[in-house]
Amino acid sequence: MDLLKADLFEKLGPLLSAEAAAEAPGAGVEAADLEQAVWVRLLESGPRDPDPTGRARWLRRAVRAEARLARRRARREIPYDYRHRSAGAAPADAGGAPEDDLLNGEETRALRSAVARLPGRCPELMKALLSPRDLTYREIAGELGISQGSLGPVRSRCLGCLRRMLAAEVAAPGLRGKER
Repeated sequence: MDLLKADLFEKLGPLLSAEAAAEAPGAGVEAADLEQAVWVRLLESGPRDPDPTGRARWLRRAVRAEARLARRRARREIPYDYRHRSAGAAPADAGGAPEDDLLNGEETRALRSAVARLPGRCPELMKALLSPRDLTYREIAGELGISQGSLGPVRSRCLGCLRRMLAAEVAAPGLRGKER
């Protein structure tokens, strides 16, 4: 880091922390995330003004701009709910509609059936990972008699195999009125 950027870090650090802490709640982000985004912006195209008041002005504008971006991003992003519950539907833990329970049961059966058809040690590993006992890697490794360090790569291979298996079973979406 060159001298100018080190100087900026020392001089603007406290101001940036204060500005980010003030803007973060309104933007719905953590102050540290906002601060980091402004530091990146500073490193990419920081203030060209040698005057300290110009640099402080640039920093305040950069914090506000990043906060606006965060608010805009939060408005655009929609949490993914694969069951597509309606807005008035009860949460899953509150005993949802019978249709939701039936679909959930079918999904669970399909997943367990696919896990049982996996090759090698994958069924044992996936059952341990999906266990309601919420086992740690150390406990799973002990149960399966394999090293804890090999669990990650084996899990990755098993999940890839499961993903391919389930993707082949899922029907392709319809053309929705665009039939030829």
